[in-house]
Amino acid sequence: MHELGAGPAPNPFPALTADRLAAAIREAVSNEAMRQRAAELGRQIQSEDGAGRTIELFSRYLGSEAQKQADP
Repeated sequence: MHELGAGPAPNPFPALTADRLAAAIREAVSNEAMRQRAAELGRQIQSEDGAGRTIELFSRYLGSEAQKQADP
């Protein structure tokens, strides 16, 4: 999310503290540009046919696996 401009920089789990988590939450809530970008990404995701795309990719995978097994 950070690379897309929609979230704060990640905190690696070993370095995560309550203070760092609170700071990241404050940044995400108070940064208007970040909030707008997150909303934009949300709209894009909602417009996608995720289930349809998953079925398409899964079917393609099954087809390639079946072909691999059929090839001597």
